[in-house]
Amino acid sequence: MERPGDSLVVYVLAVGTFLMLTTEFVVAGLLPEIAGDLQVSVAQAGLLITVFAVGMVVGAPAMALLTRRMPRRTTLALALAVFAAGHLVVAVGSSFPLLLAARFGTAFATGAFWSVASVAATRAAGPGAGARALGLVGAGGMLANVLGVPLGAFAGQLSGWRGLFWALAALSLAAVPLIARHVPREEDDQPPVSVRSELGPMRSGRLWLVLAACATTTGGVLSAYSYIAPLLTDRAGIAPGWVPLVLMGFGVGSLIGTIYGGRLGDARPHTTTIAVAASTTVVLLATYLLSANAVPTVLLVVLLGLVGLSANPVLSALAVRFSGVAPTLGVAMSVSAYNLGTAVGSWIAGHALGSGLGAAGPAVVGTAFAALTLIPTIAIARRSRRPVSGDAP
Repeated sequence: MERPGDSLVVYVLAVGTFLMLTTEFVVAGLLPEIAGDLQVSVAQAGLLITVFAVGMVVGAPAMALLTRRMPRRTTLALALAVFAAGHLVVAVGSSFPLLLAARFGTAFATGAFWSVASVAATRAAGPGAGARALGLVGAGGMLANVLGVPLGAFAGQLSGWRGLFWALAALSLAAVPLIARHVPREEDDQPPVSVRSELGPMRSGRLWLVLAACATTTGGVLSAYSYIAPLLTDRAGIAPGWVPLVLMGFGVGSLIGTIYGGRLGDARPHTTTIAVAASTTVVLLATYLLSANAVPTVLLVVLLGLVGLSANPVLSALAVRFSGVAPTLGVAMSVSAYNLGTAVGSWIAGHALGSGLGAAGPAVVGTAFAALTLIPTIAIARRSRRPVSGDAP
């Protein structure tokens, strides 16, 4: 018997998120190879992560509004096609500014897909299983860390990083008919909501607290993870050939954490978000303090994967809940917040990498961001104990 949140549609959408998050995270494991090929510094190559995140910040809400009258199935398929085109440009381009522009454009497609997929998943799952469904969709993204990112790092070391972008383009095109076949037609029959109605729930104070938590929690994890390769090789003394295996450990942890975080979040959303914020802060602080030792550092990276992003499905479900009649825009805003945190966090971490803190600098930045997450998560919990005037239900 199929359980709530286990609809086939949810798993199909998880395939799309696997591709989307592979491209977002894989660059972290290939920064030295990309920097050498394009003749830029590792910190400059890190802008490929930052600019993608900036594109998601702008692109997710913009595409949510621009595609609101399009059938969801059409939006998802078109986003995958544009995503594939952007990867072709990266695969053949030799100009660093061109690659930055292609990553920015690809992020728009990713933002459109992620926003619509999240709403489609919660609708398919039914009442009371939204966080679980988003956990499964998010698990597709975390599986990117288990398979996509480590395999991409191996490919980059063995045969060059461009081949990975060719493969992602081909897989994206292959996923288009999968989406067209399995996303049900009834998902396309929802009447469009006016722009004024879409923007109305944006006045919700609880929604903005959720968005703040989305930004800081992802900023904390991704600021450290974006420069994890230099931390492992330069600080902990791990051979470059072992880096993909450590990334795989992070990915396995993320996969498990996202699935179980979504399950816990349906029953205890506020306890889950607060506990994850506190745990992530401790793990990142320990990573900084113990980063000169290989074994503890590896274990902490895996633990960071397990706890760091496990509250994201819960936060996304809360964004849907507090956005009322505009769930797609609410999710799009949460996607923007996640990536705003990634952009700001990775940018500051890049500067910290070149400071006196060296390779351990990004972990310090991550600790500060994770600690800030406690402020909005505790505030959300307190507000949820009483009705708040002007908030979406």
